Amino acid sequence: MKQIKFKNNAGKITAFLFLISILLTPFVVVNAGERGVLMQFGKVQETVIDEGIHIIIPIVHTVKKISVRIQKQEISTEASSKDLQNVFIDVALNWHILPEETNIMFQEIGEEKDIIEKIINPAIEEIIKAVIAGYKAEEIVTRRGELKSSFDQTLTSRLRDYHIAVDDISLVNVRFSDKFIEAVEAKQIAEQDARRADFIAMKAVKQAEAKVNLAKGEAEINRLLSDSLTNDILVRQAVEKWDGKLPIIINNDAPQVLNLREILKLK
Repeated sequence: MKQIKFKNNAGKITAFLFLISILLTPFVVVNAGERGVLMQFGKVQETVIDEGIHIIIPIVHTVKKISVRIQKQEISTEASSKDLQNVFIDVALNWHILPEETNIMFQEIGEEKDIIEKIINPAIEEIIKAVIAGYKAEEIVTRRGELKSSFDQTLTSRLRDYHIAVDDISLVNVRFSDKFIEAVEAKQIAEQDARRADFIAMKAVKQAEAKVNLAKGEAEINRLLSDSLTNDILVRQAVEKWDGKLPIIINNDAPQVLNLREILKLK
């Protein structure tokens, strides 16, 4: 009996001390980077408690502290491109709860883990699939900046409706299937070979054209020279080069002076 009575007394003392501690602590401290959701008998109030120490009414009021710091969420997802190629994307999202809407967020969604599981992850997966579907596989690489911008705008608008702000989005890694990568590499090699063959063919054509032009040029020069060499010019050139001595023809009879006009066949 004494032992039972002692346990009852201990329980009463514990309950009394707990009640006293509640009544004697009408303060709540909200740490840096947090906001307090004030509840009255469990009902969320319109007031959002800022950082610092605040007076509350014990038992009547309770405060749920929620972080409004920037948080990072990473997710890997798969989508299909416009030309039905599988695309694997790793996304890193920096986000935070809008401080002035912390109470509404808590009332509608819950705590931080609920935001990630119920709102952020599904939104990222859905938007990634929708955005990727508008681009061909090669465009995802060449127009990556445009793709990121589209994803950023869409996700920011979506999460804003849930009292969440987007600080930054990074497409950390974009990968394709092994078959697609092999096909792209084979295509690049074929294009390089084709360009090399075109260059060689073009070079041969240019060289042939150069030879033809050179031959035409030489023929034209010869033609012009031939047209310009009249009998008078030939005579003048011969006279200019003549040293004043007449050629002598020696035969069996006697030396004779060569008639220049006869050589040139001039009348």
